[in-house]
Amino acid sequence: MMAFHTTNPSLFFSKNDQADIRLGEICQRIDYSGGLVELKDVLKGHDTQKKHYYLAGYPDDKGIELNGGRVGAREAPDTIRKFLYKMTPSSHSEQHRFFDIGNLETSKELEERHDIARRFVKACLENSGNFIGLGGGHDYAYPDGAGFLQHLEDSKNKKRPVVLNFDAHLDVRPLDRGLSSGTPFFRLIEDFPGQFDFYEIGIQAHCNSPNHIQWAKDHDVKILNFEKLSRSGKPLVESIQKKFSKKDEGRPCYLSIDIDGFSSAFAMGCSQSWATGLTPNDFFPCLAWLREFFDIRVLGIYEVSPPLDLDDRTSKLAAQIIYSYLNF
Repeated sequence: MMAFHTTNPSLFFSKNDQADIRLGEICQRIDYSGGLVELKDVLKGHDTQKKHYYLAGYPDDKGIELNGGRVGAREAPDTIRKFLYKMTPSSHSEQHRFFDIGNLETSKELEERHDIARRFVKACLENSGNFIGLGGGHDYAYPDGAGFLQHLEDSKNKKRPVVLNFDAHLDVRPLDRGLSSGTPFFRLIEDFPGQFDFYEIGIQAHCNSPNHIQWAKDHDVKILNFEKLSRSGKPLVESIQKKFSKKDEGRPCYLSIDIDGFSSAFAMGCSQSWATGLTPNDFFPCLAWLREFFDIRVLGIYEVSPPLDLDDRTSKLAAQIIYSYLNF
């Protein structure tokens, strides 16, 4: 069974200059075209003393189409890679190992694609790694989150996991109309009841049904409403910090970023963008604090749509988010 297609080698940028190394030169391209059972064999022999980061793409916007959104996110993984791998690592990048597994095979049914991704995320975490998922539709937040939570179950993790979603939408639509990019957190809450704390950050009132908001509140979802955050006049990072205390430090975390949580001035290349939303200056101090405070095991970036973008601004923003998370 082919699980992933190996990443195009042309995306691994190099200046061919030892005095000007780029991420494309330190990221190891892995041929992972085999089945999931071969993952540990593929990664055998890697230095387990160093922190591992595994990156994989989901070139799939079927979930967006099923939710009535504008397609194009299938092109995001390789477009984001193009800009990410041009970036310059810092001097302490030697402390980490960075692997690119490739892009998910998308010929199977959507639910089966999600299941393959879920098992793969879990396998990466079991191999002492952190995982970065490049959507594709936000429906892939379910397999990224489920793989994260299942790994923690099996590892008998003692700290309660945290899921954080930066987004304009709650994405808690029920499954009565089938899977879509609007259903990932309904699925995660239903399948892992009471097993994690969930925060939705930047949610915009005009993007969400009152019924969905009430359902989320009934299921103990903590909602940081964009309008209230804006009216507070406080930096976003301060509003987030107030939700946690010293005892929360080091908790395992899955960080989901739907790019439509950003204002269209910065992220117009997505399925649905609005003039209101987060700015990079809002977000990057939050990411820096979250990276230091929590143990972010999985980062997912979703709904970037290069055909709807201008001057690749949205893809570049996504690449900068990954770069900041890697902290190379």
